[in-house]
Amino acid sequence: MCELLAMSARFPTTLHRSMAELARHGGETGPHRDGWGVGFFHERDAFVLREPSAASWSQWLAFLQDHDPQSGTVIAHIRRATQGALLLRNSQPFARELGGRMHVFAHNGMLPAIEEDARFATRRFRRVGDTDSEQAFCALLERLAPLWEADEVPSLEARRAVIARVARDLRDLGPANFLYSDGDALFAHGHRRRNDAGEIEPPGLHLLCRHCTATADGVDVALVASVPLSDEPWRALGEGELVVLREGRVVAAARVEAQAD
Repeated sequence: MCELLAMSARFPTTLHRSMAELARHGGETGPHRDGWGVGFFHERDAFVLREPSAASWSQWLAFLQDHDPQSGTVIAHIRRATQGALLLRNSQPFARELGGRMHVFAHNGMLPAIEEDARFATRRFRRVGDTDSEQAFCALLERLAPLWEADEVPSLEARRAVIARVARDLRDLGPANFLYSDGDALFAHGHRRRNDAGEIEPPGLHLLCRHCTATADGVDVALVASVPLSDEPWRALGEGELVVLREGRVVAAARVEAQAD
């Protein structure tokens, strides 16, 4: 299965060390050599770079690391293909415009038959590639779109409620770990993933919150990753837990309950 990484920070900062460790998992110390990508938010826009080859020996990623771009919100992904050919259009994270700003999404898991499930039907947003992950993203945006019709950012609670319902529905199909951001907040949903023994079980994501006091105001940084990327006290997210991050801090965290029969 793929691996995910995201950062939320109080001030624009770099993701150098964590991105370097994730890249090593992409073909050097891990099997996720089928593609990689990373998206850096800058206000309402996002710079997204993707490649359908291994991150561990990518010259594009080496170039990126040399220049160390800074951002307050970052989403990254390394791919081990389960659906869709090894092509750029199937590399994550995916990005789309909604409400006059870019939205970025990355998923880890398997969602069989999502294309035939009426809950994930789409009209405005359509896949460019062939993956279940991109279909999940398009369906998420379809459900969020009514919130973005006004010329302002919807309330955080309204967005969280829609994302929680989509997360609950995705879990009916299979492992549904995902990262999503609209540039205002970062949403991370942890579910289940394949462990080293080959079993699919929780946790699907881990969370690390740092508070640095090198400056007078301090710097808050929160990282989310499929597996811990450093020797620090990462917290495993509970099965079905949805965490909302803004400016390096957790502003909401709760388990998304299964729908009652």
